[in-house]
Amino acid sequence: MSAPCLAISTPDILPSDADCVVIGGGIVGVSAAYWLARAGQKVVLVEKGAVGAEQSSRNWGWCRQQNRDARELPLSTRTLSLWEEMGADLGDSLGFSRCGLLYLSNSAEEIEGWAKWGRFARGEGIDTRMLDGDEASRRGAPTGRSWLGGVWSPTDGTADPVRAAPLIAKGVIKHGGHVVQNCAARGLELEAGRVAGVVTENGTIRTRAVVVAGGAWASSFMYQQGIAFPQAAVRSSILSVRGGTVDLPPALHTAPVTVTRRASGGHTLAVSGLANLDPTPGAMRGMRHFLPMFARRWRVLRPGGAQAWRAGFETRRRWSLDVPTPMERMRTLDPRPSSRLIELTLRRARDLVPALRDVEVEAAWAGYIDSTPDGVPVIDGDVGIPGLVLAAGLSGHGFGIGPGVGHLVADIVLGRAPITEIRQYRLARFGRSQWGEVAEF
Repeated sequence: MSAPCLAISTPDILPSDADCVVIGGGIVGVSAAYWLARAGQKVVLVEKGAVGAEQSSRNWGWCRQQNRDARELPLSTRTLSLWEEMGADLGDSLGFSRCGLLYLSNSAEEIEGWAKWGRFARGEGIDTRMLDGDEASRRGAPTGRSWLGGVWSPTDGTADPVRAAPLIAKGVIKHGGHVVQNCAARGLELEAGRVAGVVTENGTIRTRAVVVAGGAWASSFMYQQGIAFPQAAVRSSILSVRGGTVDLPPALHTAPVTVTRRASGGHTLAVSGLANLDPTPGAMRGMRHFLPMFARRWRVLRPGGAQAWRAGFETRRRWSLDVPTPMERMRTLDPRPSSRLIELTLRRARDLVPALRDVEVEAAWAGYIDSTPDGVPVIDGDVGIPGLVLAAGLSGHGFGIGPGVGHLVADIVLGRAPITEIRQYRLARFGRSQWGEVAEF
């Protein structure tokens, strides 16, 4: 079944022109449009389906600094305050709370890895606290077992995946922007080599600035523009259980399973990194570049099926701008979850927390998590076409840092000083010579 997501109503009228068009209504796209609208820009966000309906509503909801890649850490720190700022402005709950994240382990190697990261992070001003066995066992008392150690990150937290992206989209409208759902962007119009418009299924929007925040669809869209963007996706399966009398920390991670409290009072259950690798044309073409990442994750990746291939989000076929595209045939990526992975996750969760054995399963769903070869997103306004900004490849980290990525995008579009350094997010780090020229096949 589909992951729960708040449905919002937006006008169907497509403006004829805009200062900027944002393509994609996930957490990154709505955040970019929000910050642009707050800056006084005439912004139009177009979403092929419903706002927030893909991976932005299918994740755990974690907003963390803990264990971040060093390249993302400054942005994740800044984003936590942006979550608070957006929530205060919108006057409606995004579900964000600095509830703290708890990590528990009985592996000395894993604990030492957390300690090593913590020594670095504390030098960057991050509040991350190592727990000895006694403290870890006390905080993890609902599991009924002893723990060798752990980490407590008190300033990290969670937000509500069900509501966040749709409510931020309402914020775009509040600040004078436009949000149009069920309207796929088919491609770009160029004049003298730079962006001049966006061709949608409902007409063309004249504009000099375009943001591609298409999530798992971004690579195939960029391919149509002659730009090679390395991207692959895995299918993650998770589930939720109903609320009950289970007294658990708001966000608890262990190697076997992660348990997160939902705004509804229930809990999301997931296994970190556990996913199916569904073959696609794009992934097969770039497989050798992703092999190091997949090799590191071989213990948690399982062979997949043909769902992703049929969905078409990593196609390497050219499409025309005057006929329906794969995005119109697949408005929402809503893959079937793996029953085996769902059963494994539930079994692990009930073994970890015995009180969950009596709690009813509420729902199970899957989503495609898109990634770059180094697991760090691309946020770049210098991708080969003046006026075009790419913000994609969030690699499973996107929900938590989405408001910050959106702010960086707005900084790029407006030519203002960015809230954090952006060099590490350049597309050019992968090297065009590495990926070769875009070709038909």
